[in-house]
Formats: sequence, structure tokens, C-alpha cells
Amino acid sequence: MVSIKNRTWSLFEKIGFRLVFIYFILIILFQNNGAFPFWDWLFAYPTKWIEQFIPWLGSNIYGIEEEVTVKVTGSGDTMFDNLIALTSLIVALIGTMIWSFIDRKRNDYDTLYYWLTTGIRYYVGLMLISYGMVKVIQLQFSYPGFYRLIEPYGESSPMGLAWTFLGFSKGYNIFMGVAELLAGLLLFRRTMTFGALITLMTAMNVMAVNYFYDVPVKLLSTHLVLMTLFLLSKDIKRVALFFFTKVSTTIEVIKRPKFKRGLRIAINSFKALLIAYVFVYGFIETLESQKKYGSKAPKPELYGMYKITDFVINGDTITNYKNKKLWKSISVQWEGSMQVRNFEGDTPVYFGVEKDSLVDRRLKLTRWGKEPVSFDFNYKKLDSTGLEFNFVFQGDTIQGLSKRLGIKDFRLTSRGFHWISEYPYNR
Repeated sequence: MVSIKNRTWSLFEKIGFRLVFIYFILIILFQNNGAFPFWDWLFAYPTKWIEQFIPWLGSNIYGIEEEVTVKVTGSGDTMFDNLIALTSLIVALIGTMIWSFIDRKRNDYDTLYYWLTTGIRYYVGLMLISYGMVKVIQLQFSYPGFYRLIEPYGESSPMGLAWTFLGFSKGYNIFMGVAELLAGLLLFRRTMTFGALITLMTAMNVMAVNYFYDVPVKLLSTHLVLMTLFLLSKDIKRVALFFFTKVSTTIEVIKRPKFKRGLRIAINSFKALLIAYVFVYGFIETLESQKKYGSKAPKPELYGMYKITDFVINGDTITNYKNKKLWKSISVQWEGSMQVRNFEGDTPVYFGVEKDSLVDRRLKLTRWGKEPVSFDFNYKKLDSTGLEFNFVFQGDTIQGLSKRLGIKDFRLTSRGFHWISEYPYNR
């Protein structure tokens, strides 16, 4: 898009730069997504203001009837997020027209170009580094658990299918994580172009997964791709010449404005501290998170999947699979929760789990979703082979036996790696 040589920019380059400058700065400020350390604290007051202004804008200007909420839902594509992007684009278009009118005699924006590329390099680089760490340690895509393994294949959502596919392989997680960690090359001007080439491929793959598997991070991944393309724009012609012709070419490094010695030392020192903090503290924090809710988190006492072998209601053994009360399986994957499946549409029912402090081997189960219903669940472990249980639920006295299954008792998780395969094992 622009050149870093000392020359007069074309009208197209100046107008285009003004537009992307305003838009990208607004996105970095208000859709930071934890890219910059302590950003929530540093930008707390503007964030509170935007969280009030955007919903008002949605209701009074854009005419959106439903409520625009700002609560954290795990989605990056909420109405609130889309309105920020739309408003940023409108402000950028209006700002570009005003800027172009009052600054039409300017020859170049070399200094602003340096600062914009710096902001984008750190925004994209630091964000992908954080994403890379949680992949290398396999915290983002967890290994398929019991809830997922016993779910009917066609009942999974596109996002659930993607998460299962990506989480299945530790090696593939490391591969993806290393590719994203290489975005660290963006943090240095000399390696920026090479880093942008790698990051573009990585970010485009992430964007494709988000688009085609309906993962609600489409806005963020799209912005990462656009920002990386902007970083590459100054060298795109030279890159094309290098790969597709015999013409000799060189990559020019973005020139830093001349700073006084003290300021230059301060900037370099801050950069070193920032990079060290992101890598060292980020790595330590990710490891701690893995111990809290990742693969190394403490397992519940009844961790496992239990296939029901006998189910007795009020003294009668139930064998009719059409009976809505007949349980099919019990799964305990996380502390404080239990999943129960019956034979009616194979629909899972989730219960909150609390230990009874007064009675050993008794749990208090509370059904989630519907009107809360609680009951005492008494159990006895049968060595490592299963579970015996009994409880009273909605007037019925229920007893049952179950056989315990482990992760490796499923075809998906027991197949393993085979270098030599005489026939495809496609099941």
C-alpha cells in the first residue's frame, strides 16, 4: 500500500492510509482482547464509556430492537462487538474525509506509518503469542472428554466438531502453537516481513476455521488477517519479485524516527521488559491454568464414564428402553458436575454436584437447566469395575449398577499412531 522510501505519497496512498490508521487504531483500542498486558486496567475508563455508548447507539441510531448487552459470553462476535466494528468503520470514513480536506498538502505520513505499524505489530504479535502458548500446552483445545466421546456424532455443533478434531492430537496442538508463536518475529522490524508471511498463513487458517465451523471469533480473526496484510503491503511487490521472477530485490526495514539517546534506551528497555513479561509470565500463567482447569487439574473422585447395566425402579428392573426414567450412562468429567444420559433421544441432563459433609459416599445432585430439583445420590465403588448407587427421585426409589469405562475404552482414543497401515482404518 505504501512505501517507506523518502518520497511524496500518491493521493491514493494518503487517503488509504488515513482510513486504515483511524480504523485500526479504534479496533486496537476498543477490541484489544488482552493483546497488551494490563490493558483492562490502563483503558478502564474509556472501556466503561464505550460500554454505555455503543448500546445507546444501537438503540437510538441503528434502530436495533433487541438489547445490546456487554456481558462476557465467550463469543467475540456479539452484537456489541459488531457494532464497535461498524461504528469504527463509520468514524474512519468520516474522519478520512475531514483529514483529507484539512491536511491535503501533506507529502507523506512516514512517522505516523512507523507508529501505526508498531502498534499493529505488537497487537497481532502479542495476541498470537498468547494463543500459541495455550495450544502448545493444550489448554485451548482440550483432549476429548467423556461428555464429548459419548455424544452422538450428529448432535455435535460445527464448533464442537472442530474443537474435538483439534483437541484430539497433542502433536497437532504443538504444531499450531509453534506457528502462532512465530508471530513473535513481528516484534522486530528486521524480521517483520518474514514474520508477516508466516503470520498471514496462520491467521488465514484460523479465520477459515472460524468462518466454516461457525466459531464466534470471526471479527477478531478477520482483523488479524487484514492487519497482517497491511504490514505486508509495503513489501508485497518485492516478495512477488523474489518468489516469481529472477529480478534481484531487497526488503527494506522500516526506519525508526530519530530519538534522543535517553529516549531510545528507554524504548528499547521497555520493549525488552514487555517481551520478557509476555513470554515468561505468560508461560507461567498458562501452566498454572493447566493445573486449575486443564489436563493437569485434579480429577473428581468419581471421574469416569459409567455404563448402566442394571436399573431398578421401586423394586422393578427396567429393561424397556422407551421408559423415560431409564438411565443409559453417568459421566463425571469435571469437579462439581455430572452428566446423565437416558434412552429418550439420548439427550443429556446435567447435575450440579455437592459433597455431603455429614455422610460419606453421598452426593447432593441438583438438576440444571429446568426448574432446580435436588436429591441425595448414594454410591459405592465396586473396585475399579463400576459403581453401585441408589437414590429417591420424584417419589421413585431407584437402584442401579454400572460398569466403569475409561478414556481408552473408545475407538477414537485407543487407535493410536500407525506408521505402517496395509488398509485405511476409516471408521
